[in-house]
Amino acid sequence: MNVHDSERISGLLEAAGYVRAEADDADVVVFNTCAVRENADNRLYGNLGHLRPAKTRRPDMQIAVGGCLAQKDRGEIVKKAPWVDVVFGTHNIGSLPAMLERARHNAEAEVEILESLEVFPSTLPARRESTYAGWVSISVGCNNTCTFCIVPSLRGKEKDRRPGEVLAEVEALVAEGVLEVTLLGQNVNSYGVEFGDRLAFGKLLRSAGAVEGLERVRFTSPHPKDFTDDVIAAMAETPNVCHSLHMPLQSGSDAVLKAMRRSYRQERYLGIIDKVRAAMPDAAITTDIIVGFPGETEDDFQRTLDVVRAARFSSAFTFQYSPRPGTPAATMADQVPKAVVQDRYERLMQVVEETTWAENKALVGSTVEVLVAVGEGRKDERTGRMSGRARDGRLVHFATDGRDGIRPGDIVETVVTYAAPHHLNADGDPLSHRRTRAGDAFEAGRAPRTPGVSLGMPTIGRPPVQAAPASACATH
Repeated sequence: MNVHDSERISGLLEAAGYVRAEADDADVVVFNTCAVRENADNRLYGNLGHLRPAKTRRPDMQIAVGGCLAQKDRGEIVKKAPWVDVVFGTHNIGSLPAMLERARHNAEAEVEILESLEVFPSTLPARRESTYAGWVSISVGCNNTCTFCIVPSLRGKEKDRRPGEVLAEVEALVAEGVLEVTLLGQNVNSYGVEFGDRLAFGKLLRSAGAVEGLERVRFTSPHPKDFTDDVIAAMAETPNVCHSLHMPLQSGSDAVLKAMRRSYRQERYLGIIDKVRAAMPDAAITTDIIVGFPGETEDDFQRTLDVVRAARFSSAFTFQYSPRPGTPAATMADQVPKAVVQDRYERLMQVVEETTWAENKALVGSTVEVLVAVGEGRKDERTGRMSGRARDGRLVHFATDGRDGIRPGDIVETVVTYAAPHHLNADGDPLSHRRTRAGDAFEAGRAPRTPGVSLGMPTIGRPPVQAAPASACATH
C-alpha cells in the first residue's frame, strides 16, 4: 500500500511540474514512511541525518516526510530534524505540492496532519512504476482492533470505493498495456461494508474477470474472520483471477489469537485453507506470522508450527514481535525475552523453509506461465537468466535460450527444472514467448500514468523555460 501511495506522490509532483531526479541533485526529496515495525523510525532519522550535509550545502533543496510515521510523530519530526521542510500525513497526500510551495514561500516548515481522509487517494494522479503490473486500491483504513497493530490509528476507519470507480481505474490501466492488477485493501474481505453489501468483494473479482485484456487479478490482504465462500467460488470460476492467496495467520495458538484480538481460531483458519484447496488444488497460499507476542508460551509456539505444516504455505512473511507505542500489546504483561523470541524465530524459519521447499519440489517438471519482470533476479546477469512470476505468484528464474527479444512485460511458458525454498528455476529452452503491449511499453521506456482527478491547484514548481525576445535576456 505504501508503494502505491508513492506512485500517487510521484504522479502529484509530476502533475505539478516536477521531473524525477537523482537524490544528489534533486530539488525535492520525499520520504514515504511506514510505522508497522520499530526499525522504520531508525531508518527515517538515519536517512534524514545523511541528507543534512546536502541540505546545508543547498538550502533551497526541500525535504518532505509523509506516510504512517509522519501521521504518528507529527511535529516531533521537525523537532528532531529541523532541516525538514514539510510533514504530511496519510490523509492528505494531495496537499504535498501546495505544502512545498508554502514552505518555500514562508521559509519555514509546514506540518499538516489531518485526522480523516481528505480525498480517496486513487482520485489523485499516479506515475506507475511498472508497465505490466498495477496496484488498485479498493479501500483504505481498517475497522479491526488487533492489539499489535498501529495501522487503524494511522490510516483511520475503512473507506470503500464504489465498484464502478475501481473498475474504471482497472480499465484505464489495461488501456495503458498493464496485464496484471492487484486489488489493495487493509482488509479486502470487508469491502462493501460502507455501502451495505457483504458479498461485494466476490462480485468485484467477477467483474474484473470481464475486463478485456486483463490477464491476471490478485488481491491483498484478506482477513480470515471475513473470508466467505463466495470469494473462493469467484477465485475458482473467474479465469483471470490467480490461484494465489495471501492469508495472514499471525499465530496458530487460539490463546494468542484471542490476546491479539484476531476474531478467528486455528480451526476456522485451517477450514478456509481446506476449502480453497478443494476448489483450487493448485492454489499457492502465503501468510504472515508473528513470533514472540506477549504471553506466548512454548506450547503456543508449537501450535503455530502445527499450522505451518498443515497449511503447506508456499511462502511466509515472518516477524519477531515489535512493540509499537500506542497499541494495547505494547503495555501487556509477559513480554517475551528477546533471546526466546530469536530462538523461536529461527525454529519457525526452519519449518517454513522445509514446507515451502517441499511445495516447490512438487512443481519440478511442470509447465509454468511466467510474466517477465524487472529487478526480481539479482543473479540474472551472471547466470544468463531472466525472472518473473508464475500465475500462482511464485518467483521463477528461467533460461532465455539466447533470445534477445524477451522483455519485462512479455509472457513466457517454460518447464520447471529445479526448486529452492523461495524460487523455481527453469533452465531448458522456453516453450513459447508472447510479446505484449506491456513489453512494448517497457521497451519504449513509457511508464503508465493514470490522471486521477485534479484538486484545482495551479501548477507548482520550476516554470518552463521560454524563448526570450532577441533584444532581451530572460531569467527565472
